[in-house]
Amino acid sequence: MEKLYAVLNKQVANLSIFFTKLHHYHWYVEGPHFYRLHEKFEELYDEINELYDEFAERLLMIGGKPLSTQKAYLEVTSLAEAAGVEDADVMVGHVLKDIEIMAIELKEALVIAQDLGDEVTVDLLITTLASFEKHIWMLSATLK
Repeated sequence: MEKLYAVLNKQVANLSIFFTKLHHYHWYVEGPHFYRLHEKFEELYDEINELYDEFAERLLMIGGKPLSTQKAYLEVTSLAEAAGVEDADVMVGHVLKDIEIMAIELKEALVIAQDLGDEVTVDLLITTLASFEKHIWMLSATLK
């Protein structure tokens, strides 16, 4: 179980850092695609906020202890914080890269949860992965 706790906690950290980055981008995006991206970043941070809570609560349900401080998140996250005021295309590229990283890690977590027979966690991971794969497709198309 410790291995599952660790991979789920990494996602709690990733989701927290990503949530903050999306807010930053939502506030600072500029340019001809401002309106569309401003709305998209808000849509994403709303989804990420829900997932952040779901992953932390799942950890609690299975006996784990979710990380809950920025310091702890920054120690285990796979993602980088927003660097400053990037242009809109760079922002989209960073969001895409972050979702791709989390998708890879979700697949790794999925194997662990399946090996433990934890079908509820498996369902959470598959549902999240399906959403992330759609975002990857859409964000990739945006950058073409």
